[in-house]
Amino acid sequence: MIDHQLLQDIEFFELHDEEDRKSLAKVLDRIRLKAGARLFERGDRGSELYIVHSGKVELSIRDLAGEKIVLTVAERGDLFGELSMLDSHPRTATATALDDTELIVLNRQNLLMFFQKKPDAAIDMIAAMGAMIRKADDILRTRVSRNVNEEIEEKLTVIERSADWIAWFSGSMPFLTLNSVWFLGWILVNSFNLGIRQFDPYPFGLLTMIVSLEAIFLSIFVLISQNRQAEKDRVRSNIDYEVNVKAEMEVAFLHEKTDRLYEKMQEQFSRLERTIALSRGEESMRKGAGND
Repeated sequence: MIDHQLLQDIEFFELHDEEDRKSLAKVLDRIRLKAGARLFERGDRGSELYIVHSGKVELSIRDLAGEKIVLTVAERGDLFGELSMLDSHPRTATATALDDTELIVLNRQNLLMFFQKKPDAAIDMIAAMGAMIRKADDILRTRVSRNVNEEIEEKLTVIERSADWIAWFSGSMPFLTLNSVWFLGWILVNSFNLGIRQFDPYPFGLLTMIVSLEAIFLSIFVLISQNRQAEKDRVRSNIDYEVNVKAEMEVAFLHEKTDRLYEKMQEQFSRLERTIALSRGEESMRKGAGND
C-alpha cells in the first residue's frame, strides 16, 4: 500500500480521479533502490510493471560480443518491464538504478483492474512499448556490421558510376578491339587510295589529337575510379577494425562468463561441503547419544 498522493503527479495515472487513485494506492507497492543497484537482469522471471516515481533507471542488454547496449533511461513518469508482465516470459533487458530511485510496482491483476476502469490508459502503455521498439530498431540498424559494397554504392553519383563503367570498359578486350579497328581503318583510308577522300593524311595530325584527348579523359576517369577504390579500402579497414574489436570483446565476454561459472561452482561446492560436514556432525552426535 502506498500514499495516493504519490500517484497524483504521474502522467500514467492522470486519467484517474481522486477516488480511483485512492483505491489503486491500496493495492500498489513501491520499492527503493540505491544508485548502482540492479532491479532485475536479462533472463529473470518477472510479472511486474514498474513506474519511475523519482530517480533514473537504465535499461540495457549485451550483444553477442559482450558489449553493453543502453536501450533507454527511464525517468520520472516512465514505465518499463511491461513485456514480461504481459507475456510472462523472462526479462529481455537488465534494469540498473543510476540514481537513488523510487519505483511504483504494478502487477498483472492490478493492471487489469486499472484498464477496466480507464481503458484509455492502455494506449499510453502501447505508446511506451512502441517507442522502445523504435529505439531498439535504430540501435540494431546502426550496430550491425556494415557491407563495404553497400556503403559505397549508396553514396555513388552519376559521374562516379559512369567513371567506374568507363574505367572498366577501357581495360577490356572489346575496347582494345574497337580501338584497333578504328586506328587501322583511319590509317588505311588516309594512306591508300581506296576511293575515299583522305581527310587526315600522314602524319595523321587529327588522329594524334583525338588519341591524346582520349588518353587524357581516360586517365581522369581511371583516377576517379581509383579514388573511389581508395575510399572503399578505407571503409573496409574501418569495418575490419570494428569486427576485430567485436571479436576481442566476445573473447573477453567468454572469459568473464567462464569466471562467473567457476565462482558459482566454487560457491556450490563450498555449500555442499558445509552441508556434508554438518550432516556428518549431526550423525556423529546421534551415534554418540545412542551409545550413551
